[in-house]
Amino acid sequence: MSSDIPPTMRAWQYAQTAGGLEHNLVLKDDVHVPLLSPRQGDNELLIEVLSAAINPSDYKVAELPLNLGRALVRLPATPAWDFCGRVVKATNTVDNFRVGEIVFGRLPPGQQGACGQYIVASTTACASLPNGVHVDEAASIPCAGLTAYQTIAPYVKAGDKVFLNGGSGGVGSFGIQIAKALGCHVTVSCSAAKAEQCKALGADEIIDYTSVNVCQALKERGQVFKLAVDNVGLPGELYKAGDNYLLPDGQFVQVGGPMSMSAVTSTMSRLLRPSFLGGGKRKFHLYTLTNNQHEDLAVLGQMVAEGKVKPVVEHAYDFEEVPTAFKDLRKGKTHGKLVIHVSDKKA
Repeated sequence: MSSDIPPTMRAWQYAQTAGGLEHNLVLKDDVHVPLLSPRQGDNELLIEVLSAAINPSDYKVAELPLNLGRALVRLPATPAWDFCGRVVKATNTVDNFRVGEIVFGRLPPGQQGACGQYIVASTTACASLPNGVHVDEAASIPCAGLTAYQTIAPYVKAGDKVFLNGGSGGVGSFGIQIAKALGCHVTVSCSAAKAEQCKALGADEIIDYTSVNVCQALKERGQVFKLAVDNVGLPGELYKAGDNYLLPDGQFVQVGGPMSMSAVTSTMSRLLRPSFLGGGKRKFHLYTLTNNQHEDLAVLGQMVAEGKVKPVVEHAYDFEEVPTAFKDLRKGKTHGKLVIHVSDKKA
């Protein structure tokens, strides 16, 4: 199969982000296919991408101020980190994947992306596609699924109560299902319009943030939650209020939030300020970087295969519609994952 690999490929690229990443995307037909590392011991796969999924982090990282985005992403770059595709070549030391196998995974932030026909990925960032799982579903798992799993699974056991601030987004949708699969009771915040969606995913209780004060609603429940995961970053006093609704050994994980300097300062204050100086009394974790773990991806894939977790794919776009997909993503009105069909080849 390696003899069929072309020297160049089609890929969406951007050379700047002024005015928004989606307005700077150009479809090119002559991008060089990435090469496997020549270093001994680098376990890498060359993958022909079938489907890619996009996330807000794809444009947020690229658009970071003060040239911080350039430190992570060298230009010109191709967007999208989440993928599902076919292995077409591997380094000599790879023994857990075979050529022709369908895998899914997540690329680290960088120059290459899954909105190109071929990518190189580390074996630690991939897992085999389980039987019965569609390639679009698999592509939608990594970023949101790993974030949800890594912010919930390490901190809970069956029977624990979990609060998810923001249950209807990509991470929240996975979080509800993962927490239920782990045997937890799940309370989420969302708007009334999305309450039924969250209930359908398994949420036991809903707090409508448009009609009640979330912190007050949690306080009225008492110190019952083992874990609170903030996927939104608002209300700003949610962590401090945790003294009222988290168990004495309960923990708070911050995932989402505005990218402004004031928001960053506020988050660092929560992380560093001791309780005797006005900080919260519960353990605070700042989730800053999704960890590409083969083992976690494999667990998530199995959860999907067993029907315990159902990726919510809202819309699949043709490869030529990538800018439109990013425009729709930025609107923030989606109820599920947005997937790109990079190749029309069947899995």
